[in-house]
Formats: sequence, structure tokens, C-alpha cells
Amino acid sequence: MSKAQGTPLDEIDLELLAVLTRDAEVTNKALAHRLGLAESTCAHRVRSLRERGVIRDTRIRVDGAALGFPLQAIIKVRLANHTGAKVTALFDALVSIPRVLQVFHVAGVDDFLVHVAVQDATALRDIVLEHITVHAVVRGTETQLVFELRDGSGLLPR
Repeated sequence: MSKAQGTPLDEIDLELLAVLTRDAEVTNKALAHRLGLAESTCAHRVRSLRERGVIRDTRIRVDGAALGFPLQAIIKVRLANHTGAKVTALFDALVSIPRVLQVFHVAGVDDFLVHVAVQDATALRDIVLEHITVHAVVRGTETQLVFELRDGSGLLPR
């Protein structure tokens, strides 16, 4: 159980999270004003959410095309066997591949979904051949191109 699951969230926590998920760059002063809280209370609440693991991190997202990586794909990876140590070792290897954005360990026909951003089809092929299929535990892969990516509505109401 993660430490985030141990402490229930109250209405103020949920309101803070709703604002922060829409605008992570909001200042503490603006956040406090928006929610009608004292700045010190607001800062304490946000710090508590971080310490409890509810807020895992704060990141910026960059446009891959602007950096020279306009082609995104999902590489589906199927394993030949599923021993714990081999699955963990492959997971570690997949997340360390250059240009990998996310790796999902999933149930079903496929075992991993690897989301990548690359400069072209040759680079995509190279990831599959030089970084994924070289692992003995990998039985096969299937690559799907991403035409468009949109954010979903998220966990909290907008």
C-alpha cells in the first residue's frame, strides 16, 4: 500500500488537486486566493500532499516534434515466459531506452506497451531491433503509429 492510500483526502485537498492538475505553475499566493485559504495553510496543505505521495511529481511536457522527434508509436511487446526476475529486468531495460516516453506493464495478449517518440521510421525500427528484440525473454513485438494524442479528462472534475 502506498503512503498516499493511508490518509483520506478532504474537500480542500481535492480542490487543491483540481486546480494544480489544470495549472501546476500556479503560485501559492494565487492558489490560496483562488480557494479562499491563508497562504501558509495552502503551502502546508500542498507540502502535505507531496509528503503523503498524493502529488508524485511536477513536470513539464515538451513537444517532441519541436525537438526533432515528430513520430510517436506504441510498441507492443510479448514475452516468451513470465518469471518475476525476467519481467523486472526487461521493464528496467525498456524504461532506459532513449526516446521512450512511458512503459506500461499490462495484462492480456501483450505484456508491455512502450510509448516512444523518434525522428523517423528508421529510428523506430532501430529501437525495436537494437533495444527490444535483443532480449531473450521477448517473443515478439508489434508497432502501432500514433497519429494524434490528446489528454483525457483526468482523475478530477474540471
